[in-house]
Formats: sequence, structure tokens, C-alpha cells
Amino acid sequence: MGFFRYLAVLLLITLLGCAQSPDSIQPAYVSTFTYQNWTCEQLAEEQIYLDNAYTSAAAEQSHARTVDTWGVILIGVPTASLSGENIAPQIASIKGQQEAVRQSEIQKNCSAEQAAATP
Repeated sequence: MGFFRYLAVLLLITLLGCAQSPDSIQPAYVSTFTYQNWTCEQLAEEQIYLDNAYTSAAAEQSHARTVDTWGVILIGVPTASLSGENIAPQIASIKGQQEAVRQSEIQKNCSAEQAAATP
């Protein structure tokens, strides 16, 4: 019984070192100052760009998480995280930029204009 408990604890500790899921990554702080002189149209275009960047990065991060999980199961090592495939900092940055753009849109009352301009 002691061996299996030890093995379970070891597996749990190893899994904690795996790449995070994209949804669980918290946004990094990004100031709205960057966007203060942008128009509502520019902000809307930036939001689309950031949404696409997040989709791509989230797919990469999900892949890294899968590779880490299989690495831990097969050889006991989160291989993707060790090889640099874990891009959690980039995802945090993108999420922070998305939030800063949303806040800038709110400050500029862009939501009505943006909805009308978006087909």
C-alpha cells in the first residue's frame, strides 16, 4: 500500500509541472495607456487580431499540455515544458492585451459603434 501511495504522490507532483490549460492562465497586466489614442475602429481591429492570436496560441498550449501529460505517463517527465513548448507567458500577455483593449473600448464608449461596424 505504501508503494502505491508514494507512486500516486510522485505522479501528482510531476503532473503539477505540466503545461497549464490555456483557460487556466491568468492575464498579465497591460496598461490601457497604449491604446488611449486609438480610434474605436482601430481597437476593434486589434481585438480581432488578438482573438486570432489567442486562438492560435491556445492550440499550441493545448498541444504542449497533451505532450506533457503523455511524457509524464510514459517516461515521468513533462517533455513539452522542458523543451520550451509551454507558452503560458505569451498567452498571459495576449489575454492582458485583450483586456486592455476591452477596457479602452469601454472608456471610449465604442461598443455601440463597434457592433454597428462589424458585419
